[in-house]
Amino acid sequence: MSEVRAAALAQPSKLSAYITLTKPDVSFLVLMTTGAGYYMGVRGPIEWLHMIHVIVATMMIAAGTAALNHYIERESDRYMRRTASRPLPAGVLAPAEALRFGVLLSLAGAVDLYLTAGFWPCFLGVFTCLSYLLAYTPLKKRTVWATFIGAIPGAIPPMIGWTAATGKAGAGAWLLFAILFVWQFPHFHAISWMYREDYARAGILMLPVVDKEGKRTFREIILYAAALVAISLLPAIMGFAGVLYFFGALVTCTALVQVCLWAAHAKTNVRAKWLMHATVMHIPILLGLMMYDKLPR
Repeated sequence: MSEVRAAALAQPSKLSAYITLTKPDVSFLVLMTTGAGYYMGVRGPIEWLHMIHVIVATMMIAAGTAALNHYIERESDRYMRRTASRPLPAGVLAPAEALRFGVLLSLAGAVDLYLTAGFWPCFLGVFTCLSYLLAYTPLKKRTVWATFIGAIPGAIPPMIGWTAATGKAGAGAWLLFAILFVWQFPHFHAISWMYREDYARAGILMLPVVDKEGKRTFREIILYAAALVAISLLPAIMGFAGVLYFFGALVTCTALVQVCLWAAHAKTNVRAKWLMHATVMHIPILLGLMMYDKLPR
C-alpha cells in the first residue's frame, strides 16, 4: 500500500518535470509570435481552426526542441545554479525519458504542421529545431558568436505563421523575422550578464563570460536596441500597419533604448534584470500594436 501511495505522490512531480522540459516561457513566446505572423499574413477572414492548428504544431516543435536541449545539456546544467534543479540534473527524469519525449513531440509537431499547412511551414519548423540543436547548442561552448547563430531559429516562428497563412514567405514575414532577431540580443545579453558566473562554471562562452567588464556586452545591447527602433518602424512604412503602430513602435522602442542606456550606466545584475523584464514586456506590446493597427491588403 505504501508503494502505491509513493507512486501516486510521485506522479505530479513527474508531470511537472515533463512540463518543465518544454520551457513554458519559451513556448509561450513561440505561441505569441507564430500567432502574430499568421494574423499579419492572412488576407480576409481568419480560419481560426487552421490558425490554432499551426500555432499548436509549431509549439509542439518548440517544446520538443526544448526537451532535447535539456537532454543534450544535462551535464552542463549541473554546474549552474539556475539550471541545477532541472529535471535531468535533479534526477526526476532519466535522460532516455527526456530524449523520447523530445523526439516524439518534435515529430508530432512537424507531421501536424505538414498536414495542416504544407511543406514550407513544416520545413521552417524542422529547420528551427535542427539549427537550434545541431548548431547553436554545441557552439555555445566554442564561441561567443553562438548567440548570433541561436537568434536565427529564435526568430523563425512568425515566419512559420505567415507562411502557413499565405503559402509563401513574403516581405512581411522577413520583417517579423528581423524584428524578433534583433530583439533577442538585448534580451539574451541581459540574461547572460546576470548569470555570467553560472555560464563560466559550465564552460559556456556567452559574451559576458569573456567580456568581464561588460563594455562590449552593453555596447551590443544598446546598438541592437537602437537598430530595433528603425526596423520596427518598417511595417508601417511598407504598408503592413498604420500610423498608430508607427508612433506606438517609436515610443516603445525608444523607451527600451532608454532602459538599455540606464542598465549600461551601472552594469549591475539588478539593472540587467530590469532590462530583461523590459524586453519581455516589449515584444508583446509591439506585436499587439501591429496586429491592432494592421492595414488591409
